[in-house]
Amino acid sequence: MPAHSNLTRTQTVAVETHGCKLNQADSSVVASEFARAGFRLVSTLEPADIYVVNSCTVTHVADRKARRAIRAARRRNPGATIVATGCFAQRAPAELEKLPEVDLVIGNTDKPTLVRRVSEWRGGPPVPCAVGDDVQPLAPRIARTRAAVKIQEGCDQVCAYCIVPRVRGRERSIPPEEILARIDDHVASGYREVVLTGTQLGTYGFDLDGITLEGLVRLVLERTGIERLRVSSLQPQEITPGLIRLWSDGRLCPHFHLPLQSGSDGVLQRMRRRYTRGLFGEVVDMIRDSVPGVAITTDVIAGFPGESERDFEDTSELCERVGFAAMHVFPYSSRPGTSAAHFGGTVSGKTKSERMERLLDLSRSGAADFRGGFKGEVRPVLWEEAVKGEGGALWSGLTDNYIRVRARSRLALSNTITRARLGDFEKNVVSAEVLGPPS
Repeated sequence: MPAHSNLTRTQTVAVETHGCKLNQADSSVVASEFARAGFRLVSTLEPADIYVVNSCTVTHVADRKARRAIRAARRRNPGATIVATGCFAQRAPAELEKLPEVDLVIGNTDKPTLVRRVSEWRGGPPVPCAVGDDVQPLAPRIARTRAAVKIQEGCDQVCAYCIVPRVRGRERSIPPEEILARIDDHVASGYREVVLTGTQLGTYGFDLDGITLEGLVRLVLERTGIERLRVSSLQPQEITPGLIRLWSDGRLCPHFHLPLQSGSDGVLQRMRRRYTRGLFGEVVDMIRDSVPGVAITTDVIAGFPGESERDFEDTSELCERVGFAAMHVFPYSSRPGTSAAHFGGTVSGKTKSERMERLLDLSRSGAADFRGGFKGEVRPVLWEEAVKGEGGALWSGLTDNYIRVRARSRLALSNTITRARLGDFEKNVVSAEVLGPPS
């Protein structure tokens, strides 16, 4: 598509985000830079002059989703500038550049220059607030209730199956004062919840003086007014009793995401994970003994090269014993550039599918058991959005312990926190009754 030179009105921008909460944080930064540069942000369902797809590349399915999103964006916005960014753009820029629907491909390392490059592409002057500095400006609120705040990026652990170190680079921590300032601005903008996110949260601060993840979380609780705080993902070996003790503060949401990947020690070793099934179980027990009502969620890979039936049974047994509140189950996907791509012992597609289905059955039963255990209990809910209907709007929100709930209410609940009594679990959602007015 040719560059545009006639900028006679405010240009509109839509940003579509795939993948992890780190990508969500990056998209917030990109959206903020566009807004500060004078562009108008719109939803992905509205016509846009500029459409940004912030891609994931963790599996071949993620790649396919990105390509489909790009083609769909072009169909909906035939005259727009289509920008592919994110991890897919970092890993395989030439592949994306071949797509006729794509105008610009900008990888993760060049995201700070994205707004300037788009402006130049469209024939506008360079914008002073988007000159390519590695800054983290804040995202404007667009019907949001929670903000993802990046505290670090990159990973030095280099698991055998994972492409992330290649597309996110070496580990580096963001100084705590910058993080605190960002959270303060989010609070001032009306956000009620912040999610601390990154590639490898547990090693936060290794490159800074006198700060760790535990210290950072304590600073956020002591020095900001955020009402709810989540920590997005941690590995078992990174969780200490001192860190767990911080959850005595009710603002820390009782939800831990602990990626398991496999319940077999042999597979974990080949994956180059830094824990055993025994340690994983011990950490789960420590968390549950210390944090009432906690939700523990996980990621599991089915069909890693060399995974035997015994290995898979070990994984299934551990998942059943833990009883995760939710499981993200993935079939192993070979990623060029990872060591596992050269491993022997390929598991057949049929076997992968069978193992996937068994794990998904465990996921469904675990989710139902966890949510059913809270029937009749009262939890705080951060309400997000509503669909209008008879008897009042049907509102959707999240409890502090990560249960999706819906409730009918004539109150204006958007971006408010109320107490709610939980009811039945059906179709992946728990019914709820709103108790009292919003805080």
